[in-house]
Amino acid sequence: MTRLTTCADAEAVAARAAADIARALERACTERGGAHIALSGGTTPKRTYELLSEEPLDWADVHVWFADERCVGPDDEESNYRLASETLLEPARIPAERIHRMQGELGPEEGASRYALELARGAPVSAGKLPVLDLVVLGIGPDGHVASLFPGAAALDAGEHELCLGVHDSPKPPPQRITLSLPLLRAAAGCLLLATGAAKSDAVSAMLAEPSRHVPASLLRRGRLTVILDDAASPN
Repeated sequence: MTRLTTCADAEAVAARAAADIARALERACTERGGAHIALSGGTTPKRTYELLSEEPLDWADVHVWFADERCVGPDDEESNYRLASETLLEPARIPAERIHRMQGELGPEEGASRYALELARGAPVSAGKLPVLDLVVLGIGPDGHVASLFPGAAALDAGEHELCLGVHDSPKPPPQRITLSLPLLRAAAGCLLLATGAAKSDAVSAMLAEPSRHVPASLLRRGRLTVILDDAASPN
């Protein structure tokens, strides 16, 4: 069952999310000696990362991955890595060897291939042979997309053991991207989805309805999904 938490406003969402992320990472480090988290870009995650950087968390045993990336260089204004670097990675002084960047500048196929290999080598593997991330932080688009998995896209048909995919036809610019696969998102121990603003209300409603390829967020594993949203984004 999806866990749904409603907060008064976007700032409260970011504060709650930062605290929840810190607890999840601390728990993983205590239980297994390390943690693996994947980050997304976006306005709401940005504020969450700023607050997370202020949490009293020891990042020495935390590996930071990414849910998706635009095919741009790491210094580009559209880079998810750049956003995370400025708001969390640098302020929290996370060791460089713990940060696993998607190399968007290599293009969709080469970038995805290299990242899949890095995941296979660097993240813990489940009995089903898929890497298992402790937590994936996601936003949701007004169309219901998560990471760079868009409504009706061929990427939603990825095989059960595909880890990372190149995207060539994103409906949002830029068209070329790299994304974690749906099977990998579903294999994660937990997904934390953030939604703020009235423009996300319909998408949240659709996500909580019947699973549909037209709403990729609805395909996440609901028993492992936590949604934190503000009053404006609450389902209709």
